[in-house]
Amino acid sequence: MKRAWKLFIDFWVDFLIGDAPEFLFVTAAVVVLAYVFAGIKVAGVIILPLLVACSVAVSAWRVRRR
Repeated sequence: MKRAWKLFIDFWVDFLIGDAPEFLFVTAAVVVLAYVFAGIKVAGVIILPLLVACSVAVSAWRVRRR
């Protein structure tokens, strides 16, 4: 049972974090901010898409730099 539990945890860590752990953190931050800014339309229309676009641009820049 202990081995099965370890394999289960290893699968989820590899699936969620994989090669780019920053995507997990950015995704979690966007979800939390979307919940916080649920009543503010400007945040949903401008701020959240900008955050996602910036995170993708930074990630692409990091990959290109390698």
